[in-house]
Amino acid sequence: MTQEVRAAGAVLWRVAGGATEVALVHRPRYDDWSLPKGKLDPGETLAEAAVREVREETGFTAVLGRYLARTAYPVPSRDGAGTVPKTVDYFAAEAVSGAFAPNDEVDELRWLDPTAAEKLLTRPEDVRVLRAFCELPVGLTTVLLVRHAKAGKRDEWSGDDDLRPLSEAGLRQAAALRRVLALFGPDRVLSAPRLRCVQTVHGVAEDVASEVRHEPLFSEEGYWPDPVLGVARLLAVAGDGGTPVVCSQGGVIPDLVSALADRDGVELSAARGGVVPSKKGSFWVLSFRAPTAEEGPVLLSADYHPSALPAPSPSHS
Repeated sequence: MTQEVRAAGAVLWRVAGGATEVALVHRPRYDDWSLPKGKLDPGETLAEAAVREVREETGFTAVLGRYLARTAYPVPSRDGAGTVPKTVDYFAAEAVSGAFAPNDEVDELRWLDPTAAEKLLTRPEDVRVLRAFCELPVGLTTVLLVRHAKAGKRDEWSGDDDLRPLSEAGLRQAAALRRVLALFGPDRVLSAPRLRCVQTVHGVAEDVASEVRHEPLFSEEGYWPDPVLGVARLLAVAGDGGTPVVCSQGGVIPDLVSALADRDGVELSAARGGVVPSKKGSFWVLSFRAPTAEEGPVLLSADYHPSALPAPSPSHS
């Protein structure tokens, strides 16, 4: 059976002199100009691979944002008998620290405005990814909306359901979420007041030296008496800026995401048959334009990550 080659990369960006610049790398092995990217290591997620490859090829530490696109093309098989498919998944990623130094893979890096970068890129598929990046502005507010990890079956728990803890599988999911959500630069953590929700994001809160703030409107009992209040609360969280993590429940997230998408005209390509997905241990990356004097935050993009464990590419809207 043909084994697909998986890779990940990013459009690495910064703001210099008030203008957005993106990084292109020159690989002497291929004598090409490309976006930083590389193959996944065993057990690595797409997001982890993207950040690692950016660091290895450019020297910069990056904070991930929205998902951009997937490219696919054939590459020679290891046995030289033919080709195998290769896919590369790309994210927007802000350069937050570091400096370039020539290395084994890359001998030159250039920071360019997107128009100049498009002209320099060697491959058309990289141009398509760059154009996807340019469709929205930089500097968006990212809200990481998480569904709690696995907590066993409700009918097998005899105590107060609010106190139902994560299962062993759920603890593994929470550990994976802790690693992957860190790549998006979270700065605070909010959660429905359910033990399983709080446990899911407790590690993230520890990493950012924050408490997990309880938000009753993101629980099923708190949300459904008046969903408009729940949507307004999430918009207020987005309006505060930064990169908040919000942990909620499967009875809330699909309606909350749908309401935001309907409100701001974002098509949810992850939805199938009108159903917005929300698996246990999954998360949505919601990208908002910052509020202005005339209006509050506006949802511009919604990307669904089915798992923080190694998995297929996220669904982009």
